[in-house]
Amino acid sequence: MTPLTILYNLAVSCWLGGAALFTFLLTPKLFAAYPRDLAGNIVGLLFPGYFRWGLACGAVALLCQLVNRGRFAVASLLIIATMLILTSVQAFIIEPRAAELKQSIPSFETTSKDDPLRVQFRTLHGISMAANLAVVAGGVILVLLASLPATDTARQITDPGKTVSRTM
Repeated sequence: MTPLTILYNLAVSCWLGGAALFTFLLTPKLFAAYPRDLAGNIVGLLFPGYFRWGLACGAVALLCQLVNRGRFAVASLLIIATMLILTSVQAFIIEPRAAELKQSIPSFETTSKDDPLRVQFRTLHGISMAANLAVVAGGVILVLLASLPATDTARQITDPGKTVSRTM
C-alpha cells in the first residue's frame, strides 16, 4: 500500500467519521439536552469548522486519488467531487443564508411554525440535511470501494512473479 493510498484512506475515513459523529451523535445529543434555541446556537457555532473539516479532508482525498489513480479511480473521483460540491454548497450558500434567517427569528421555541422565516429556514435545513446524508452515503461508498479485495488477475498484473494462493 502506497503512502498516497494510506493518506487517501485516512482522509476519507476522517471525513466520513466526522460527518457521522456530527450528524448522528453530537447534534441529536445537543438538541436532546438543551432547549431548541440554545442547541441551535451551539450547532450554528460548530458549522463553519464542520464544513472546513469536510472540505479539507475532501481536498486531500481528491488530490491523492488524482495522483495515485487507484482502483475505481473514476468512480471515486466522481463521488469525491460530488461530496465536495455538496459540502461547498452547504458551507458557502445554505449555512450563511440559514444563519441570516436564524438571526431574524427571535426564537424557534415561541415563533409559529407557519412564520414565513421559519418556513424558509425549514426548507434550507431540509436541503442541508439531504446534502449531509448524501455526503455520508458517498463516504460509505468510498470506504467500501477502498475495502474491496483486489481480484487475482489484478494482483498478477501488478506483481506477475507473485503466486496467488488461497487457503481456507
